[in-house]
Amino acid sequence: MAHHIDPRSIQETVSRLGKGTRFAGTLRFKESVTLFGEYEGEIEAQGFLYIAAEASVRADVRAKNIIVGGTVHGNIEATAEIEMLPGCVVYGNVRAGKVRIAEGVVFEGRCEMVRNSDSLDVFSGSLEQLRKQAIPVIEPISQQKKG
Repeated sequence: MAHHIDPRSIQETVSRLGKGTRFAGTLRFKESVTLFGEYEGEIEAQGFLYIAAEASVRADVRAKNIIVGGTVHGNIEATAEIEMLPGCVVYGNVRAGKVRIAEGVVFEGRCEMVRNSDSLDVFSGSLEQLRKQAIPVIEPISQQKKG
């Protein structure tokens, strides 16, 4: 299967939380993390997050790039892109500049695409400012013909 996010990013992750591990709290990092175990709380990251097929996450997740292979109960925000791999389960809303959802994904929630996702600071903007940057999923045909 072709990946949207470079799959080498998974192998090059700086930190790994292994199978059988269980963590709770707020996880913050700048580089990259792979989760194989269970995590509950909140994840705030500037880097890359890979949630492996074995992982179970009960948290709101924010990172630059995110690949989901396991189960997530919570909202997911990416300033760049999110990829949901076959067999993953996501119960929550997804918000990113680019989203890729593979066949076989269970996704219950809303998906919102944002404009200029690389320059979007989801941590400091007001809800109204963030809404103004949202891109409508389908533009009316009359607006498409004007441009």
